[in-house]
Amino acid sequence: MSMSSHVEELRRKHQVLSDKVEAMQKSPGSSDHEISELKKQKLLLKEEIERLATA
Repeated sequence: MSMSSHVEELRRKHQVLSDKVEAMQKSPGSSDHEISELKKQKLLLKEEIERLATA
């Protein structure tokens, strides 16, 4: 897998998590803990994307 395709895959995963977080925040029965965990995963992906983009 090339670096650019790897970064694109990470961006896709980040977007999927963003969509999940947004949907969960709109849902009244959502767990704050679950939302928090998804946001942490998003942040880790974002940091990895930035690290690879500047490498």
